[in-house]
Amino acid sequence: MGNDLSGIHHVTAIAGDPQRNLDFYTGVIGLRLVKITVNFDDPGTYHLYYGDGQGRPGTILTFFPWPDGAKGRNGPGQATIVAFAVPLDGLQFWAERLEDYKINYEGPIARFSDRILTFLDHDGLQIELVGQRRLSGNGERLGAVPAKYAVPRICGVTLAQEELGPTEQMLTGLLGFRSVDQVSNRYRYVTGDQSAESFVDVLVMPGMLQGRVAVGTIHHVACRTPTDRAQLDWREDLLRSNTRVTPVQDRQYFRSIYFREPGGVLFEIATDPPGFTVDEAAENLGARLMLPPWLEPRREAIEGDLPALRLPTSRPAFVRAPGQ
Repeated sequence: MGNDLSGIHHVTAIAGDPQRNLDFYTGVIGLRLVKITVNFDDPGTYHLYYGDGQGRPGTILTFFPWPDGAKGRNGPGQATIVAFAVPLDGLQFWAERLEDYKINYEGPIARFSDRILTFLDHDGLQIELVGQRRLSGNGERLGAVPAKYAVPRICGVTLAQEELGPTEQMLTGLLGFRSVDQVSNRYRYVTGDQSAESFVDVLVMPGMLQGRVAVGTIHHVACRTPTDRAQLDWREDLLRSNTRVTPVQDRQYFRSIYFREPGGVLFEIATDPPGFTVDEAAENLGARLMLPPWLEPRREAIEGDLPALRLPTSRPAFVRAPGQ
């Protein structure tokens, strides 16, 4: 088996309108726009990355905006919820903030050892804010959210499945997750050390209509590995287990391999390096459209196909997006 996975690297979802997506995650949730690029497999579509002030692995939520895309449906065979860690004493702040933005929420809900606020973004993606005692409010103020209440990282995801067994076998047997708890039809598995521990919850939902990945749903979940060598070890392990896995893909800011777990959810194992400062200085992250070298010759045509974006004004070294 490859080296232990060190947690969640990023989660990628499908959005509708890119401007509404940007306004929600930078304005309401207070994440930094870390990178504006395109879907390397579909350069006519933005790929927007949000995270902490440095764009560290484990903090990243990304979106492919499909402005004219169909609405997705949550159900078995999908990752259905992304969870952000927040300081436990910040849940009241977040409840009031959601009320200020007229966002309906439920909670705080007690689950395992956590207390949780849950709500939907503007496209219907389910978000959870998980209050954790060990967080001491050491986040970064990136917008209107005070540093002591800021979101420091993604702490977990929830998968919906028809049955538990095959998914559990891959999580614990091949990927090295640890089974830690169960409440009713929810089973929890964790990976990584305590400082960056990530969970995958499996909700067993037999007989439910299968999910459909489109606007408002999660496209894939990426786990972290520290080096290219470790990633190749994971690929060899997956092949030995008769799991179909892609060749290594160069995503400019990390390298990726993709595979589906037995229940159908698309997983990725992504390297921590080279990181988001490979083509922009840290203070300028997310300031302009960045393209990989193989797409740079097509910049003018790509910019012409993309809708203009109004970028956050609280960012350092603000630069206008293409078309503004």
